[in-house]
Amino acid sequence: MDGTIIIIGGGIGGLTTALSLHAAGFQVEVYESVPELKPLGVGINLLPHAVRELDELGLRAELEKRGIATAELSYHTKRGERIWAEARGIAAGYQWPQISLHRGVLQMCLFEAALERIGPEHLHLGRHLDRFDSDDEGVTAHFVDREGRRSEARGRLLVAADGIHSVARRQLYPDEGGPKWNGAVMWRGVADAPPFLDGRTMIMAGHANQKFVAYPISDDAEVEGHQKVNFVAEIRFDRTELTEREDWNKPGNLDDVLPAFESWDFGWLDAPGLLRAAPGVWVYPMIDRDPLPRWSFGPVTLLGDAAHPMYPIGSNGASQAILDARVLTGCLLSYPDDPEAALAAYDEVRRPATARIVLANRGQGPEEAMQLVEDRAPDGFERLSDVISDDELTTIAEKYKAIAGFAIAELNSRPSLAEPRY
Repeated sequence: MDGTIIIIGGGIGGLTTALSLHAAGFQVEVYESVPELKPLGVGINLLPHAVRELDELGLRAELEKRGIATAELSYHTKRGERIWAEARGIAAGYQWPQISLHRGVLQMCLFEAALERIGPEHLHLGRHLDRFDSDDEGVTAHFVDREGRRSEARGRLLVAADGIHSVARRQLYPDEGGPKWNGAVMWRGVADAPPFLDGRTMIMAGHANQKFVAYPISDDAEVEGHQKVNFVAEIRFDRTELTEREDWNKPGNLDDVLPAFESWDFGWLDAPGLLRAAPGVWVYPMIDRDPLPRWSFGPVTLLGDAAHPMYPIGSNGASQAILDARVLTGCLLSYPDDPEAALAAYDEVRRPATARIVLANRGQGPEEAMQLVEDRAPDGFERLSDVISDDELTTIAEKYKAIAGFAIAELNSRPSLAEPRY
């Protein structure tokens, strides 16, 4: 394909797309709204199918060095009683690990790789997309900076990876409205703490109305013998109408959440202690958008949260954006003389797959088991088998893996997503 591919957004999806397309021989230009990329955010999980794609881009070793290879995922009641646990990553039989790390670390790894491989002259910061115009020859992107200065760029294709408040998505679907909120609010943070369980486990405790998630993201803590532990304290409210724009980096008030979790000290994990130990907490409503009927319009398409924002259940948001980038690469290689057909093929492959995950996450995804136990035994249990069967637990876990695209046998045996085979 002749011509430049314009990528809107320098987040995880946009940078992975840039690296993947560049490695496949395409000319890319990345445009990001903020004038400086900083390692913001808290923890994130990369599932094995996403790590495979980053491994193929030569980034696995750096990510493993800077994160934690998660060995187990464990579900618990609000009292800390164990419901279900399963091996993850290499321990489960995957050829690739599940990696937990700081979101900012992941983004900066991608950004540093892009600077080195693609070149700083192709990464344009402080350029906010205002609108685009497309024609038979390609697309023109119009930008504005924080001082109101305007500029534009011409390309053969435009890939919008500009997040849940995507300008491109709003231009394509002007009547869609704002994100949908399910009433849950998350207080997120990172604290230095002694390792819990084996120091490689991700835990979820509680139920749909109140939940605590914790997992280590680095052994590089300031206190010897401690880890950096990411946590999410979540409470669901009756109202579901947002009154202000969401922001991943909005400071939260500890007094708003700590009282609800004061009794959640399980011995092996001290939830209120983690909340107190964090230098700060960030508050965010759990939001998504309805699946779209179409992503690709001629030379323009959507990717990542711009295409399929989903509840952070099942650790799938960033992983799915990475898969988007690789499938898009494979589609463009499959249709070298017809880039718009490539975007249509990408749409056909990825849109239904991610729509299934969006809807599954609304139904609690793999966390369904926690709610079933809460419903059936709200005051606790003596024997778990009296409350829920092993078959039910296994079915819930395997069903979600299949929906999300990381069933072990399939992942270990399939070809690369970036190969020309679509």
